[in-house]
Amino acid sequence: MSPATNQVVCVTGAAGFIASWIVKLLLEKGYVVRGTVRNPDDSKNNHLRELEGAKERLTLCKADLLDLESLCEAISGCEGVFHTASPVIDDPEQMMEPAVMGTRNVMVAAAEAKVRRVVFTSSVGAVYMDPNRSPDVVVDESCWSDLQFCKNTKNWYCYGKVMAEQAAWDEAKARGVDLVVVNPVLVIGPLLQSTVNASIIHILKYLTGSAKTYANAVQAYVDVRDVALTHIILFETPSAFGRYLCAESMLHRGEVVEILAKYFPEYPIPTK
Repeated sequence: MSPATNQVVCVTGAAGFIASWIVKLLLEKGYVVRGTVRNPDDSKNNHLRELEGAKERLTLCKADLLDLESLCEAISGCEGVFHTASPVIDDPEQMMEPAVMGTRNVMVAAAEAKVRRVVFTSSVGAVYMDPNRSPDVVVDESCWSDLQFCKNTKNWYCYGKVMAEQAAWDEAKARGVDLVVVNPVLVIGPLLQSTVNASIIHILKYLTGSAKTYANAVQAYVDVRDVALTHIILFETPSAFGRYLCAESMLHRGEVVEILAKYFPEYPIPTK
């Protein structure tokens, strides 16, 4: 791994769940970090300013995914970009433009800045949604979700993830950008930010009583700290290429509620 001291990198959507941990680990390793946020003065970014090393080596840059100029400004002079910013909205009109055009803009800005590598946060949602795939087929990094199926089932999250990742690969190829992609499963773990995100709600609903039952279903999980570290390892490893699935445990919902009941018996965990 190359020494991190004084290497300048950019993290888009720096105040997000995964991004906050990437920023934290980068600062701990000695990187100089530029984090893009919508409004640097917003109190929801306070957790970033409190990180060890933030005072000396973190700059929060005002940038919008749809504003190429602002991204170019933030990324100029950087050796690497961690593109994590992405909307998690089940509204195709609100989601598609920032997800796809925003990704294209980041790749254009990265190409102009001649960065060494872009590490892009995609999702297993861009990988596994395909009804035509046999249940016997092992899902790996070569697999893609079926766009038409995502559209037909109105799964706009997975649809947007496929479109955004494909846009990233297209731009990388066209502009000669070294791109590596992380495709994590459902990401859980400790929050650095003060707001609750979509993947944490998946667990929280069993603690608040809003979920009275649990589904007969399985789900893959991974710790946010492992996902953040994966991004950094992929940036620092010259031989890394392509896509990387990031998963740790596959649990039935029944196992999830059992674990929660063990640690939080005072909460109304569903038993049915």
